[in-house]
Amino acid sequence: MKIVDAQVVVTSPGRNFVTLRITTDEGLTGLGDATLNGRELAVSSYLVDHVVPLLIGRDPHRIEDTWQYLYRGAYWRRGPVTMAAIAAVDVALWDIKAKAAGLPLYQLLGGASRDRVRAYGHASGRDIPELFDSIRARQAEGYQAIRVQTGVPGLTNVYGVRHGAAPAEGADRHPRPVVEDWDTAAYLRHIPGVLEAVRNEFGPELPLLHDAHHRLTPIQAARLGAALEPYDLFWLEDCTPAENQEGLRLVRQHTRTPLAIGEVFNTVFDYQTLVNEQLIDYVRSAVTHFGGVTPLRKLFDYAAQYQIRSAVHGPEDISPVGMAAAIHLDLAIHNFGIQEYSGHTAATDEVFRHAYTFTDGHLHPGEEPGIGVELDDALAAAHPYEAAYLPVNRLADGTVHDW
Repeated sequence: MKIVDAQVVVTSPGRNFVTLRITTDEGLTGLGDATLNGRELAVSSYLVDHVVPLLIGRDPHRIEDTWQYLYRGAYWRRGPVTMAAIAAVDVALWDIKAKAAGLPLYQLLGGASRDRVRAYGHASGRDIPELFDSIRARQAEGYQAIRVQTGVPGLTNVYGVRHGAAPAEGADRHPRPVVEDWDTAAYLRHIPGVLEAVRNEFGPELPLLHDAHHRLTPIQAARLGAALEPYDLFWLEDCTPAENQEGLRLVRQHTRTPLAIGEVFNTVFDYQTLVNEQLIDYVRSAVTHFGGVTPLRKLFDYAAQYQIRSAVHGPEDISPVGMAAAIHLDLAIHNFGIQEYSGHTAATDEVFRHAYTFTDGHLHPGEEPGIGVELDDALAAAHPYEAAYLPVNRLADGTVHDW
């Protein structure tokens, strides 16, 4: 079997997605997600101009060799654009291999380690009553674990907090990034009371998660983790920019709140200190941004040696192709923790028809051969790309801040 064609499709059914379709001489096709929120066209160009020409004529079954060829064979390694492009190839090849075998992908990864995949949803509100309403809405949808985010008194816009009908997270369709404001001291004063109110209202059994969005220094993150201990969080996510891996030592010394890190990481090298020293409890990278199923499975096996669990990043800007690949991996690995799942718009689900299902707070990839996703080209063409950016965060004095 040989690869005879590879096409890149950019579509925007509510938000922008980049999809790679690989076709073989036996008529099998595979899909891979290459979406990089706010930088979609950079990955599209990387694929079209630099990767696709290298795929033609290759054996699609040689997945590991192709991964190494694209990663090691290019002098410039790592980075989100490169790894998203490699991820698209990797997932598309796994899709083809599983279709050739007539099996769902998870069967090629060792079979199911569980019957279903627990997911968590997002709840947010500008104040506590709105947050309570949002939590109840997620529970009505079936979620049994919920991430809670809230507005902060004195701040106009806080990322991750819904404003009316606007999305809580994601890229805004504006020619320039929207500017949001931030005050760390106000946040640290406010958020413990919010989690206390949520815990009092919804009881001790509901798993609660919270995301600090990289905004804190290590000592600030340590203070927050300690302050939240009475509310028994499932985890505190991205408490500090973890490129400074050593900074997590300080956080770990001062709190027993579980920590989740890694949605902006692209390779295992970003995790080495965090895993080796057991400074975190969950690894958060996405199939789409970590180079695909091949390296993410290796990361999970590495983390398992230190009793660290998976928690694949799964926002709306991971397309159903990337989500499906994640769910297959979740079902197969032993050290699964939880899967983020925001769902997609109806238009997205029409463009990307998928076999995976969400029922009673859990996901299942389905039993279709491959990853179980098909791309409708006609519908995709009806939703052309629109420029969109993630916001920028600034302090009161105008300083750009981590968000």
